[in-house]
Amino acid sequence: MSGKLKILHSKITSDKGSELLILHGFLGMGDNWKTYANVMTKLGYRTHLIDQRNHGKSFWSNQFSYSIMAEDIINYCKYHKLEKVFILGHSMGGKVAMELACNYPHLLKALIIADISPKKYEPKHQKILNGLSCLDFNKISSRAEADEKLATVIPENNLRQFLLKNLYWIEKGKLGLRINIEVLKKANLMIGEELNSNFHSELPCLFLKGVNSDYILDSDLEMIKRYFPKSKMATISGAGHWLHAENPKEFIEVTSKWLNEFN
Repeated sequence: MSGKLKILHSKITSDKGSELLILHGFLGMGDNWKTYANVMTKLGYRTHLIDQRNHGKSFWSNQFSYSIMAEDIINYCKYHKLEKVFILGHSMGGKVAMELACNYPHLLKALIIADISPKKYEPKHQKILNGLSCLDFNKISSRAEADEKLATVIPENNLRQFLLKNLYWIEKGKLGLRINIEVLKKANLMIGEELNSNFHSELPCLFLKGVNSDYILDSDLEMIKRYFPKSKMATISGAGHWLHAENPKEFIEVTSKWLNEFN
């Protein structure tokens, strides 16, 4: 990056404890993990709820790739003087965590990958991105109006409410989107990229799958072991892709028990 180094926005839950960095998924933000972070703080972790570039309150940039997002985390750790961190990455954030584990293993103690594998994924978000692009804030002046407009494209209420968290008041009476929608529309193909076939990490790694999710299949397990030979797999019951929100109790139990092995 040219010019002054830009540092990702984050909320840090404590001034002490083992460092745990949480990397959200595509179209999300660190705040999506606030409830989980509060519990982990009580368990002795200093949790960093990070907004990745073009998301949340972090900076916008036309540059958007997994290698660049991994560099953002390296710069974040240098800025905050962090060493030997734990990383939990969900979906897109999981791909960033994999990139970090393979290219910057000295930085990490261990990592958790939530409901994503190293494989290639076909684009999944075009309908969502198109729906968000159709929100004309010259005509829409309330969250209710935005919800009504989005419902014509996205009927699933839970998904809409998740997406509408990206709305904010630019000024009184004027709404906008925190996400950089134009860049993210172009990145839809990139988000599904397979991890570089030359990558490999010996770090301890826990892959978590939602039992109702199709993001990690049994056929992916051999590939996961090839990239991460020291990885383990666990399944969260009663949950789909949003496993931390759909079964928070079990998600906390499984992740905290595993992290404590290396703490």
